[in-house]
Amino acid sequence: MPKPYNPRDRFYRKAKDQGLRARSAFKLDEIQRRFHVLKPGARVLDLGAAPGGWCQIAAREVGSKGFVLGVDLEAIPSLPGVTTWVADAFSPELLARLRSEGRAPYDAVLSDLAPKTSGIHGVDEARSLDLAGRALDLSLQVLKPSGFFVVKVFMGGDFAGFLKACKQAFVEVRVVRPEASVARGSKEVYLVCRETRKLRAASDGSTLRTSGA
Repeated sequence: MPKPYNPRDRFYRKAKDQGLRARSAFKLDEIQRRFHVLKPGARVLDLGAAPGGWCQIAAREVGSKGFVLGVDLEAIPSLPGVTTWVADAFSPELLARLRSEGRAPYDAVLSDLAPKTSGIHGVDEARSLDLAGRALDLSLQVLKPSGFFVVKVFMGGDFAGFLKACKQAFVEVRVVRPEASVARGSKEVYLVCRETRKLRAASDGSTLRTSGA
C-alpha cells in the first residue's frame, strides 16, 4: 500500500503550486498525455473522486462542452465544470441514477477507488480488487462501446484474474505505473482499457450494437 504523504514529495508540492487538490492528479495527467483518454466535449464518470484532483484534470481536458461527474462517499467541495454526488459505488441504486440523472453513457469511466487500509497486505489487496471489480462491472453498463476505462488496482492477490477479466471485456488493455506512483514506492498500477468487445463484435457483423450506445 502507498506510503504516507511526504511534504517534500515533488508531486505533492507541484499539486499545491498548481492549485490541484491531490498529487494523484498527476497520475491521470500522465495517462492522458500517453493515451488521450479524455476528449473535448466528452462525458466522464469519476469513481472515488474525492478530493477532486482527477475531476480537475478531466474538466480541463473535456472543456466547457464536456461533462464530468465525480462520485464518492465523501462530499467533494465544488469545482468549476464538475458535478459531484455523494454516493456509494456499490449501491444498487447508482446505476439507475447514472442513467436517469448522470447523463450516461460515458466516453470515459475513471476509477481511483481505494479501500481504507488495514495494514494487512492480503486484506488490502482483496479489498482493492473488490473495488476494481465493481468499477469494471459498472463501466460495462454505462460506458460507450468505443470509450475508455481507467482503473487503479494494487498488484498482488488475484491481480492476474482481474487483468484477464479486463482483457475479456476490452479490445485493448495497458498496464501503466505512473511516475507519481513510482515516486511513492506504491504497488498500485492503472489499467487503461479501450473499446469494449461488444463494439468489436458489432463492427465484425456478429452482433448488433445497442441502440443509443
